[in-house]
Amino acid sequence: MKKISLFSCIIWFAAGTSAFAAGADSPTDRLAWYRDAKCGLFIHWGLYAELAGVYHGQRIDQGIGNGIGEWIMYNARIPVAEYAGYARQFNPVKFDADAWVRLAKEAGMKYIVITAKHHDGFAMFKSAASSFNIVDATPFGRDPLQELAAACAKYGIRLGFYYSQAQDWHHAGGGAYSGQGHVDGGDPAVRHWDKAQDGNFDDYLDRIAIPQVRELLTHYSPVAILWWDTPVGMTPERASRLAALLKLQPQIITNNRLLNSRELNAYSGDTETPEQFIPATGFKDRLFEVCMTMNETWGFKAYDQNWKPAADLIRKLVDIASKGGNFLLNVGPNAQGEIPAPSVERLREFGAWLHANQESIYGTTASLFHRLPWGRSTTKGSALYLHVFDWPADGRLVVSGLRTPVRRASLLALPQALATKAEGADLVVTLPEKAPDAVASVIKLEFASPPVVEQTRPAPDATGVVELPAALAAIINAYGANARLLGAGATAYIGEWDRADTVLSWEFSVPRPGPFMLQAEVSVLRPVSAGVVSGKNNLTAKLAATGGVEDYRRVDLGTIVIESAGEQNLEVKSLGPDWSEVRLRGVRLVPVR
Repeated sequence: MKKISLFSCIIWFAAGTSAFAAGADSPTDRLAWYRDAKCGLFIHWGLYAELAGVYHGQRIDQGIGNGIGEWIMYNARIPVAEYAGYARQFNPVKFDADAWVRLAKEAGMKYIVITAKHHDGFAMFKSAASSFNIVDATPFGRDPLQELAAACAKYGIRLGFYYSQAQDWHHAGGGAYSGQGHVDGGDPAVRHWDKAQDGNFDDYLDRIAIPQVRELLTHYSPVAILWWDTPVGMTPERASRLAALLKLQPQIITNNRLLNSRELNAYSGDTETPEQFIPATGFKDRLFEVCMTMNETWGFKAYDQNWKPAADLIRKLVDIASKGGNFLLNVGPNAQGEIPAPSVERLREFGAWLHANQESIYGTTASLFHRLPWGRSTTKGSALYLHVFDWPADGRLVVSGLRTPVRRASLLALPQALATKAEGADLVVTLPEKAPDAVASVIKLEFASPPVVEQTRPAPDATGVVELPAALAAIINAYGANARLLGAGATAYIGEWDRADTVLSWEFSVPRPGPFMLQAEVSVLRPVSAGVVSGKNNLTAKLAATGGVEDYRRVDLGTIVIESAGEQNLEVKSLGPDWSEVRLRGVRLVPVR
């Protein structure tokens, strides 16, 4: 598919095959449960919860992730000995493994992944490799991973561990982040801020990482998932020493963060891990798992109250499932061992919707449609599930591209039969006046055989104009951003778009190449600069303030040249640092005669 990128460079997503591709089962089908699960609970909990985002009375809001809670040792450059001293007061007496796992089950989660050791080097389990662990270094003196393992077995939830195998700010020789927007594979010692961190990286792996991974895979069996992270300094030889330990848990599932590589290889694991964004089209032949926070931090940060609404989290789950992925939704417990109340509230709302509509999520595969202007779709055997976000005011839900006759249509939650009829190439489903669910109402379409969809992409109309409304855009948010589709029908728009580096992506096709004037219908709070890139064309555009975010205007962004006929992909990206709030109803390509 050809790509046209606006407002910045193209984002490429990994595509390919591996020994554990999404469609290929091993003889024991070890990935089947994971493909069907669709959602899990991520738990970021560690010594950093004791600081709660504050160091020496100052809020740490700068640095990696704008001061995310679990990075406070790095962002504040806390000396090793001083940070270790906080363990003497870390006493999470309100921790209740049974309550945590019951909450996960109530939320509809099928698995849990918890931070066994994050980058601060503090182990949340009893470890013979280092006394810097919750059992030996704190007054708490208990092993929460053992308690969680017992509770997960009790409630039928699978348990996995996050382990930072290379980046470790406490133990001598552990790697550190480069600070350049990526993980650097060079000598980790040069990025340390405390002499106590200096040492040999291979010695660190032999003394700490390899023994601790062996402990996790031996003492807490069965381990469903091992979630590696930030492979700073890792090489194939180093990765092989850790990967060899996986034989201790033959059914384990691993992610793609053991070795820092853009190419699929022996250490790519089973899953891609898009973080804080939903990929536009998923991943070809690869399982993927979107990990995301409910507010803006992973580890506990007492004053971060920028919570995503439960409705938004539910729609994100639907969007991810429609692309064939899993949703790993995070909570960050506090130093007392409590999951914050806003997280609990959202998990319960999330679970209430999911339990009512579970048939349309668990065990499904990706949508057969390219885009649906009113919502999303999932597939299961000879059934399609239509998740309607934008309930039509006229009671007519138009489904384009369906080539298989429908045997029955019904509302999933009610189960109320619905009338359908064919209108040309479209199926029209007659709906009740009011949506049964304000967040996402699900319609089940049943067929005599697996359905076939032949959906065409937007194409030029009779005048040659290609209309690309906001409802057909895939939104790929920058880290911590939350741009999303708001409104309904013809007035739907991309809103809450107030940060740089968010990408909007459309698919369309043209019968012939040629020049097009690119126009956008936008409202702009303050002037912003935009870049347009298309092949050899490099343009700049200024978006002037329109008088407010409710004042929409159609503006010309410049001329682009489509060099060959066929399928196209158009991407719009916000640029910083002067980017302010913009709302967008759509873009259009007007042929230049």
